[in-house]
Amino acid sequence: MHFLIDLIFFLFKILYRICENACNKLCSFFVSEKHVHDEIVLITGAGHGIGRELAFQYARLGATVVCLDINQQMNENSSNEIAKTIGRPVYAYQCDVTDNARVREVAEKIKKEVGDITILINNAGIMPCYNFLNLTPDQITSQFNVNVLSHFWTIQAFLPGMIERNYGHIVAISSIAGLAGVPHLTAYSATKFAVKGFMESLEEELRISSNGKSLIKFTTIYPSIVNTGLCKKPKIKYPLFMGLISPKDAAAIIISAQRQKINERSIPSYWKPLVDTFKIFPKRICEDLRDFLDFGLEPEY
Repeated sequence: MHFLIDLIFFLFKILYRICENACNKLCSFFVSEKHVHDEIVLITGAGHGIGRELAFQYARLGATVVCLDINQQMNENSSNEIAKTIGRPVYAYQCDVTDNARVREVAEKIKKEVGDITILINNAGIMPCYNFLNLTPDQITSQFNVNVLSHFWTIQAFLPGMIERNYGHIVAISSIAGLAGVPHLTAYSATKFAVKGFMESLEEELRISSNGKSLIKFTTIYPSIVNTGLCKKPKIKYPLFMGLISPKDAAAIIISAQRQKINERSIPSYWKPLVDTFKIFPKRICEDLRDFLDFGLEPEY
């Protein structure tokens, strides 16, 4: 009897959640994006590509921007150019985000010199494109260090402050390859699937540990091929449908998703619903779709 009562209550809750989600989707078309001029935004991999564009665009929106990159010269060049263009300071710190001790050291320095990070964007990533049997142990390990473990180190460094204030937003850049495995990107796909699982698990852990009272937001982004130079040999059969995305456009979509508190977003937006839908079909149909689209990357060797 107790089970039946719980089941009925659960079914009514599902119906309520469906209606709630539909209303939220409808309202999202009319809700303005949250301002960021009071935020302190930290971006990893800010010296080039998407990270550099994120830094530029957040600075233009009035946020205080903190740039992290392993390449000190590129990072300082980006921050200096942004500061000169925007007319306000941009902070740059050299940091190997795969080094936990270094991340904690830089985090303490940032807190003293800039303030508490309120938006953390884990953007740094590498993407060697090789046949699986040609991957070296160092190439595999380095991808997991940069693409996955760095998320653990930065979030462990900055999440406690967010929990203390019950305020903050964590953004992770995954990939379309984190939704569906891509040939010649076996290690990369594995790391991006790991990012998705990590973000889902961490968000749920905070929900449970706070009894649903946590106000910290999470956003995971799944970009398609962005023209940052990492993709050496893109294979695109239908460029009008699946062409290369500019870092500027990718950054704008990421910022918009963060400001709207969107939990998951692919770039382009139709990719994630497409992948999710086709996963309910038999495997052979998914293979037929892949053959039809013929989209991906050629191996570097």
